[in-house]
Amino acid sequence: MNTKNLTTQILLAMLIGGILGGILNVYFMDIKFVNEFLVGDVFHVIGQIFISSLKMLVVPLVFISLVCGVAALGDINKLGRLGGKALLFYISTTALAITIAVGLAIMIAPGEGFDLTSATVQEFTPKEAPTVAQTIINLVPDNPIKAMAEGQMLPLIVFSLLLGIAIVMSGESGKRVEQQFNDYNNVMMQLVMILMKVAPFGIFCLIAKTFALQGIELIKPLIGYFLVVTTALLIHGLIVYPILLKTFSGLSIKTFLKKMREVQIFAFSTSSSNATIPINIENTEKKLGVDNSVASFTIPLGATINMDGTAIMQGVATVFIANVYAIDLSTGQYLTVILTATLASIGTAGVPGVGLIMLAMVLNQVGLPVEGIALIIGVDRLLDMMRTAVNVTGDAAGTVIIAKSEGALNQEIYNRD
Repeated sequence: MNTKNLTTQILLAMLIGGILGGILNVYFMDIKFVNEFLVGDVFHVIGQIFISSLKMLVVPLVFISLVCGVAALGDINKLGRLGGKALLFYISTTALAITIAVGLAIMIAPGEGFDLTSATVQEFTPKEAPTVAQTIINLVPDNPIKAMAEGQMLPLIVFSLLLGIAIVMSGESGKRVEQQFNDYNNVMMQLVMILMKVAPFGIFCLIAKTFALQGIELIKPLIGYFLVVTTALLIHGLIVYPILLKTFSGLSIKTFLKKMREVQIFAFSTSSSNATIPINIENTEKKLGVDNSVASFTIPLGATINMDGTAIMQGVATVFIANVYAIDLSTGQYLTVILTATLASIGTAGVPGVGLIMLAMVLNQVGLPVEGIALIIGVDRLLDMMRTAVNVTGDAAGTVIIAKSEGALNQEIYNRD
């Protein structure tokens, strides 16, 4: 498949879908045929089938890729190093992301003078987040098949790692099993390529539906908040990650960003780091030259615990809600926000609605009204698209840096046009 043509087709699908959705929102949403059939049925059904087809691959691909990756390492000590480096990178960049967001929000002060009567407020009831003890207990699945069926990523990762370790320790019988998993992995990658052929159609429908339903009017009362989050996301995705990449690997920033475009587009259109795992793994291996033994471990782990984009939203949202309710936060409270959001990025991994759950936890820690989250739900869908693109960029940047440090990066592939 010509990936250059595919990227062009996806970009055109996004552009046309956005324009069409915007036109429908302004002029035609009062027409029943457009509202219920075209947007509510056609765009919704095709878009959701596309998302489901991607999510269909996540569990088998993560399971098979991780088992193959650990088995290919052939060294348990190396696995420990990879895990340590990955956790250090993901936690550090999350702390840096929310620090940038809070600093930028304090400078610009979104929410000051906000008119509550002009906002489109939706009801928000936060789900209960798991305790730290329960999160640790849940790492080990009592039933791995159940974990797979429910898409519980952290337990799935733990089980896959343990199975890969067992294969390494099983000698000749382990090598035979490893070869079978390698064959499964090749077949799964072929399935990914099949789905990519219909990607432009699915992305067109997703974008068209989003813009048809959201429109620009929803953003106007929240324009300050929206712009601050967007600016912080751009700084982190286009400045912080490239600087880290250049500093710790010495590789070309331009090459990295150019080869990440397709993955970022998928993440933007699907708003799901998990759904983007198959694309990100293939991209880091085939275009960025990362060995499968590293990519198959760090990409699924990053999609599960690396929430830099979400951390940025939390930082800005905290300052925004404090300003709306005219509540002054102390320096200590801001430090609490940074610490809580950083730890919560791991503690609430795998929970549905994770971004808003984490934000509720942060607001509770500093005594801000949780109902303030209702103010930002209206624009959260559009921001979710952007922060997911930032998250997957961080997953890939960390993977490349770690692979370079482990001697598991083919620079000839990385530099190839």
